[in-house]
Order: sequence, then C-alpha cells, then structure tokens
Amino acid sequence: MTDGFVPHQQPVSVGRSSSLDMSGVERNANFGKLAGGYLFPEIGRRRNAYLEANPEMADRIISLGIGDTTQPIPEHILGGLVDGASKLGKKETYSGYGAEQGMGDLREKIASTLYKGLISSDEVFVTDGAKCDIMRLQQMFGTKVVSAVQDPSYPVYVDTSVMMGQTGTQDPDTMQYENIVYMPCTSENGFFPDYASLPRADIVYLCSPNNPTGAAATKEQLEDMIAVCKERGSILVFDAAYAPFIRSKGVPKSIFECEGARDVAIEVNSFSKYAGFTGVRLGWTVIPSSLTFKDGTPVRQDFNRVMTTAFNGASNIVQNGGMACLDEKGMAEIDSLIDYYLENAKLLKDTMEGIGYDVYGGVDAPYIFVKLPEKLGGSWDAFSMILEKTQVVTIPGAGFGPGGEGYLRLSAFAPRDDVIEACDRLKKELA
Repeated sequence: MTDGFVPHQQPVSVGRSSSLDMSGVERNANFGKLAGGYLFPEIGRRRNAYLEANPEMADRIISLGIGDTTQPIPEHILGGLVDGASKLGKKETYSGYGAEQGMGDLREKIASTLYKGLISSDEVFVTDGAKCDIMRLQQMFGTKVVSAVQDPSYPVYVDTSVMMGQTGTQDPDTMQYENIVYMPCTSENGFFPDYASLPRADIVYLCSPNNPTGAAATKEQLEDMIAVCKERGSILVFDAAYAPFIRSKGVPKSIFECEGARDVAIEVNSFSKYAGFTGVRLGWTVIPSSLTFKDGTPVRQDFNRVMTTAFNGASNIVQNGGMACLDEKGMAEIDSLIDYYLENAKLLKDTMEGIGYDVYGGVDAPYIFVKLPEKLGGSWDAFSMILEKTQVVTIPGAGFGPGGEGYLRLSAFAPRDDVIEACDRLKKELA
C-alpha cells in the first residue's frame, strides 16, 4: 500500500538482458550540430588543464579573459539590494510573485532615466539578463527565420540559432553554419557590417559597443543599418550591454536615439556591466509598440506571452537594487565603476600598441582587440603561448567566429594591480 500518487507504469522485465543503459528518448538533433563546447567554459577548461600540469603557477594566474566584473557593488546600490532583502522579512513590506514584465516603478525609471522618454515604460520588459533574453527572443522567432550575425560576434547569437533549429550544419572549411548570414566585420570596414551587400535575413543581430572588437557604431552607421532593415523587412536586435562605456560624442548608447529605430528594432540590455550585477542578474528588453510581424501582430504581444509563460519575473530583491542604480547617487557610482574599467582598457591598449601590435577598441568599450602577427600562429596558439609564458588568460578571436581568427581579445574587467602586472609580463614576453 502507498499513500502517494503512483504514476502509470508499463511492466518492465527485471532480467539483466533487457535492462536499459540509456533512456528511450531521442536527442534533439540540433544540439548535435553545435561545434564543441560554449566558448567561455572551454577557456576555463584549458586554464584548469594548464594548472593541473603546472600547479605551482596557481598564484600567478591573471584573467583578462571572460568579461566578468571584479569590483564590488558600490555602497548606495548595495544598499538598494539590502533594503530589498529586508522588505521580505516584514509582514507589511513582504512581496511574493510580481508582474512578469517587471516592477512598474523600475520600468518607468528605465524609460525615463536611461532612454530620456524615447520609449514608454510599457515597452520595457525587466528580466534576468540580456543573454537569457536573446534565447527568449529566439523562442519567439521560432525555427523558420534566417539570422544575420556580425563576424566575429558574441557566440550566443549563433549558438541559440543552432539550438532552435534555424540552421544547417557547420561547414568544416569555413566554420560557418548553413542558413546564417555572416556579416564580415574587419579593420577595413571599421568592424561595422555592410548588410546591404549581403543576402537578406529576417533577424539581424548587432552589438555596439561590440563584443569582441570593441568598436562603437556611429549614429550615421546605425541609421544606415536601420534604413536597410526597414527596406528589407528585417528585425534588428540591438545588443547594448556595453552602452555605459560610451564616452565619445556622436556615438549612440541606444538604437532608439536613431531615426526610424522604433519601426525595426528591439534592444536588449543589462545591469551586469553597469553596476557589477554579473552575479546578481538583472536586465531588460525594449520592444516598441509599433514593431509588428508580417501579419500585423505586435512583436511585443508575442514576447509578452513568452515572458508570462516561461518566466516568473526578476527577483524582487534585485529589482530593488535596480531602482537604486538609477537614482542620482546610483548613476554616479556607475560612472565611477565605468571610469575604473576604462582606465584599465587604456593601460592594456597602450601596452599592446607599445609592443608594436595593431590594436582596436578600448575607447568606448572594455575590450581590446589585438591583431596578431603571423609568427604567433592562430589565435588559439597565441592563447596557449601567452598562458604558458605569462600566466595571463586571454580569449582567442576564433572563439567568436571565423572572422575573429588572427586576433586576441583582452578584457579590462580585472583589478587594477592585476592589469598592471599583466601589462608588465606581456611587455617582457612579447616585445
């Protein structure tokens, strides 16, 4: 006798000859198309393999690899998180489930403080980060769309396209997937794609300031892209996760600063790099009410369905921290954090240029994209050589797509002392 629910079961023979070594469920074939592991865990695997072989070097490792913030959350913003947590301990301020789209006050503050009224609060979806939102957008777009990506680019755009079944297999010679439009971004074109000269795509992914190249698009470049997307009926997904690093005049922090964007663009963003929220998790996506699918259905309507079905809303505690980010004291603390990382970027850029390399980025972005001399071999070879000789972890450009081969990405998200030490080691070994 049992007191609980007993599910329906088919009789199974207990004989050893009929036992199953695996389930009877077929694997999603799209996952079999993915080339190796995701980039950043692969970097971690290689770093760990090096340390297993060289345990005496553990204290010398400096990471200029993954773009993970290292400075503590500033006092005022931290206070917002603490206050959010304390509210859960009092009956009169306790809150449970909230709106899946985010707290109304935070949506309003994002619209007014960061976008200066260019968007309305009901066009903002508060989430747990831009990376997660890219996959949610992919779920909404479905399997039949063709995507265009910058080459090189953040791996999530390609990998989620593959997972969703939008692509064919990867060509072993070009390292490109069938049914994805790769938009070359090179030093010759300022690392900004010429979409007009390439085949049409349904969805165009564009990141500025760019990961990995560090290039920040001008208003003219973005408005040209918007015009082409509008002419072709493409939706532009604009990744603005590094917007707070922009200091140059004439460089938009949001796609919605550009004419015509509301008719073609979605913007994803995150507090990760703004306020050191990489482990806290808080982001947002903006979908204008005027953006529609081919049949006239508002895109925002379908994304809202994804959110209400598959997401219970960002943490109440974290959203309280987001509110603190966007008041006067919080914005000042964010500026100080960004200034710190930009100074790191300048040190890295100056170092690599002093060695004699061609260097891109590092001005309106926290990433430095270094052109490698042919004598160093491929970018994975350079990664290994630098790790072995200097114990500095970098990111090979090839990890961001075939267009990244021949480059190395350095991240400014490291403590200042580590950046200075890394610069000294790189000068010694590479000069």
